[in-house]
Amino acid sequence: MRPILIRNARVIDGTGAPWFRADLLTEGDRIAAIGPNLEAGDAEVIDADERYLAPGFIDAHAHDDLVYLRQPDRPEKVAQGVTGVVVGNCSFGLYPQRPASADALREHFGNLLGRVAPEESFADFAAYRAAVDGRGVAINLISLVGHAALRLAVMGWQNRPATAEEREAMAALLADQLAQGAHGLSLGLVYPPSAWADRAELLRLTEVVAAHGALLTAHVRSYEGGLIASVDEFVDLLTSGKASGLLSHLQAAGRPYWGSLPRAIDRLEIARKGGVDVSFDMYPYPAGSSTILQLLPPSALAGGVEALLARLADADNRAALRRAVEEGDAPADPGWESKIRLIGWENVRIGGVGAEDLRPLEGRSLAEIADDRRTAAFDALAWLIAADRGQTNIVMFQLDTGDLDAALSHPLHMLGSDGLPRETGKPHPRAFGSFPRYLARAQRGEGGLRLEEAVRHMTAVPAQRFGLSTRGLLRPGLTADLTLFTADVCDRATFQDPTQPPHGVTDVLVAGTFVRRNGAPTGARPGKTLTRAAR
Repeated sequence: MRPILIRNARVIDGTGAPWFRADLLTEGDRIAAIGPNLEAGDAEVIDADERYLAPGFIDAHAHDDLVYLRQPDRPEKVAQGVTGVVVGNCSFGLYPQRPASADALREHFGNLLGRVAPEESFADFAAYRAAVDGRGVAINLISLVGHAALRLAVMGWQNRPATAEEREAMAALLADQLAQGAHGLSLGLVYPPSAWADRAELLRLTEVVAAHGALLTAHVRSYEGGLIASVDEFVDLLTSGKASGLLSHLQAAGRPYWGSLPRAIDRLEIARKGGVDVSFDMYPYPAGSSTILQLLPPSALAGGVEALLARLADADNRAALRRAVEEGDAPADPGWESKIRLIGWENVRIGGVGAEDLRPLEGRSLAEIADDRRTAAFDALAWLIAADRGQTNIVMFQLDTGDLDAALSHPLHMLGSDGLPRETGKPHPRAFGSFPRYLARAQRGEGGLRLEEAVRHMTAVPAQRFGLSTRGLLRPGLTADLTLFTADVCDRATFQDPTQPPHGVTDVLVAGTFVRRNGAPTGARPGKTLTRAAR
């Protein structure tokens, strides 16, 4: 591998310190030297020409598990300067499965990201890793174990607390994945079946995470009125189980709760003062995205999608679900709040569908679809769930920009796109623009965040959180995951045109190899699945 010398760059080293002008030399897959006027030798020389040079960006929260198998060149991530992606979030993953749980696992993942083929789900982390690395990938992958897979393997779609025996079975299955090198466990406490876990189950699994020196992440039970209680529940798990944690996409959703995010951050700061190792991630957009099934109370999914469809076809059950969605009346789901009650039908848009004949609905709101069908909005929702068998993705406009600024500028924050990649549709633009958007915000001075601090939130902070000891900083001897970008870097993806590539990220290296050169992908695949044993 020929050395590469990047001359006269504005070096942002990942620490948050001010940029400085220097050269950087690579040797093999490592950074060999950083300093002024380095000798070129036989290196390929690149003139940075006033561009910034930073560590490769790490997407701390994404749902790229499946698309890594289908699009190993990861073009929309490379175009943003991303060199590593954390998958397996919010309890969604493609492993581990037992023969009896394979269909249920694919159904669960498919509810969020579309159809999963039988060969695209796996017995364990080792098998998933082999499938990813066997294809060759452009950028690195860091994988969490999804809680749902554990529950489905042991209990299926049962809406009840686990028995002691079932808790131990899940604990043993989790321990196997962590021993194989998975980085931790993700909870999705609004998504069935993860939503049905009680404290005893969650605490037992947290103890396993801690015993392996791994990480616990959580989509907590509520980002609405129950936000503070949900943060406290997560902190209690970390405290009692003695684990390190990452609270996923911290936000205050729904206008009645805008302005409450600083209180949630205060709870995390208090926990840290008490010795709890906790931080959070968030994306730089005022809208979120999820499965359409999140509009229903968790109990609606007991038994899986087939059971849900049967409930929607039954007059009494359908009426009960209508009351839950329209009035917030869900006796079986204490603490659940209706998204529709909080943000309205007009603020829920269709991002992607599974059924080909439903594609014309992508980009339209549920209010518009109801008007087109000349039906009540709930009936349009029920029709779409049945027609697409629950595999519809939605975009929800629900966040306050003040809360967003508070999250994005806080020292405990790290950037995650939370992208939900599908091969068609009008997905949330965060999958295509989060990192350049965050850089552009910093360049404009929004939220009081300097550019160098923004880079730290995308590099050193997630690298430390996930134990990536050779990444996230520019230092001799560390892995040469590098990103070159211009001062006018910006995102161009919009909610109307969400797949537009960003501007300004010109060159990206993974382990000393270009995966993007002069604004174009190279086709190289030097990435790999990183494990806790080999980072």
